[in-house]
Amino acid sequence: MTPIIIREARSADVAALVAIFAADELGGHGDTTAPEALGDYLRAFERVASSSDQALYVAEREEQVVGTFQTMIVTSLVGRGSSSMIIEAVQTRADMRGQGIGAQMIQFAIAQAKRRGLRLVQLTSNASRKDAHRFYERLGFKQSHLGFKMALK
Repeated sequence: MTPIIIREARSADVAALVAIFAADELGGHGDTTAPEALGDYLRAFERVASSSDQALYVAEREEQVVGTFQTMIVTSLVGRGSSSMIIEAVQTRADMRGQGIGAQMIQFAIAQAKRRGLRLVQLTSNASRKDAHRFYERLGFKQSHLGFKMALK
């Protein structure tokens, strides 16, 4: 099987990323591949790409985007002013699941956090994603907090 390459996303990847998000039935984020929405995604991509504390990655196989995740570095006074990594929007294309791509993406993020000397890596997962919860636990994550959200739009 062709190896996975993990690299920072480029603007040319945005349409493929949106297709992965739009196909996610559990996420409920309202993502769409409608052409009129592409500008919103491209503007968001530019904000992420221009931030020194955020990175958007793709997993690529045979020059096709098969997965994605985003990282954010947060510094807090808690923990003596330490910094942590938040991993968000972890998605593997539906037809590529079960091939270890998600594990490679998470391991890549953890390696980046270690290289930067960060205190911890954390992520959230939709409460309905029981398979994802088992996946994260297999990778060494422990469920430690409850999350709360308030929709503003």
